[in-house]
Amino acid sequence: MRSTPTEQEKAFYEENGFVSIVPFLSGDELGQWRTVVDQALAERGGQRFAFPVVEVEDEAVLRRSSEEREYYDRVFTQRVNLWQTSAPFRELLHQPELGRFVGQVAGVEGLRIWHDQALVKEPYGNPTAFHLDVPYWSFTSPDAITIWIALDDATLQNGCLYYVAGSHKAQKFDNVPIGRELGALFDVYPEWRDVAATPCPVPAGGALLHNGLIFHGAGANMTPGRRRAITCAYMPDGSTFNGQQNVLPPEYFRTLAVGDVLDYAAQNPLVYRRGS
Repeated sequence: MRSTPTEQEKAFYEENGFVSIVPFLSGDELGQWRTVVDQALAERGGQRFAFPVVEVEDEAVLRRSSEEREYYDRVFTQRVNLWQTSAPFRELLHQPELGRFVGQVAGVEGLRIWHDQALVKEPYGNPTAFHLDVPYWSFTSPDAITIWIALDDATLQNGCLYYVAGSHKAQKFDNVPIGRELGALFDVYPEWRDVAATPCPVPAGGALLHNGLIFHGAGANMTPGRRRAITCAYMPDGSTFNGQQNVLPPEYFRTLAVGDVLDYAAQNPLVYRRGS
């Protein structure tokens, strides 16, 4: 695993809001991550979260019609916070090298895990509409960052990611649901409509890192194979609660007031501190 980004990689991320790291995992590490993630997914089964409640789902998702939700369910199969139910996956995600690499790319003093997310584009799965990440979450920061690790080759044919380079610099938090209208986000941000998105194919074992405010989406899977990826979203240390529940367990959510620092280690462990 890469543990230190180059100065060029950090500069590219700062300017564009994303960066491709190829390779990121070694061949042996890729095999290990595939095995551990597949086992964690099998253990979780159909349960999306680490706890069996639906009230934590995005309110926009809950308001959708059955037809809209059926479409969304065919965008990808997703399981959130596998680290909370799989000890082997927790060990992978908590490797100091991983937190150090992401933290140095982000250029922040410290990072906490917000949530991991397995994202599987099933055969002939729907495309992922352009969206921003941070507005879904329970904190508000322009410095949030996500690492997206390809467990299978992510190609133009099977649903690789697309980024609108530099859009993170708008530092706005208006968003849209992930639905049928692939370009609905550009109705909210018309000034970005004519900026071409950059496709980012990544071979298995490669990684993409992106800012939580960059406009991004993914193509449809036009193949009979699955496209597996594992992601982890990170919250800058010191971030505060904004009132949204998102993936917070109900018991913890009920203890929070807007403005509280989100530093509960059992939910958001610290995985990087500059200089340590």
